Amino acid sequence: MPVGLRCFQQEGDDHFITFSCYRREPYFAMPDAKDVFLDSLELTRRHSLFEVLGYVVMPEHVHLLLSEPPKGNPSKILQILKQKTSAALRRRRKSSPEQLTLQFPEKGTDEKRFWQRRFYDLNAWSERKLREKLNYMHRNPVDRKLVRHPKDWPWSSFSFYTKGDSGLIRIDAIQS
Repeated sequence: MPVGLRCFQQEGDDHFITFSCYRREPYFAMPDAKDVFLDSLELTRRHSLFEVLGYVVMPEHVHLLLSEPPKGNPSKILQILKQKTSAALRRRRKSSPEQLTLQFPEKGTDEKRFWQRRFYDLNAWSERKLREKLNYMHRNPVDRKLVRHPKDWPWSSFSFYTKGDSGLIRIDAIQS
């Protein structure tokens, strides 16, 4: 972690978390890969009992807004989530010819990793900060010119907040 930055966990705050694929490779370029991530997120949520307040899955990184779990901390959640996701995608790669379009590094090479080691974690201590980060996340696919409007990116919580749609995973609404 860079000098001077501190991560405050187990404070009862919600967290805005960003993490990337190794060397920002677009391992989530294919829709199925993004769906696998969301399945892993839902399984991890059920296991660790945290709330997902918002998300967006981009081709090479992910943004999450989540609560702290009753036991453990966001670091542990990410460790479990990253392991589940990379294991599931590597298994799919071996069994599905379509998944071969994702160029995962082979074992024995210099690049064995799926994820960057570190992640960015910001305590979202107020509703204002939560809304700011939620808007930032939902605008990310538009700013990257992947879609014209956030509603056109199905791998985010945007539809929940605008239409109340359940979307691809359950969202725990930000309390006003």
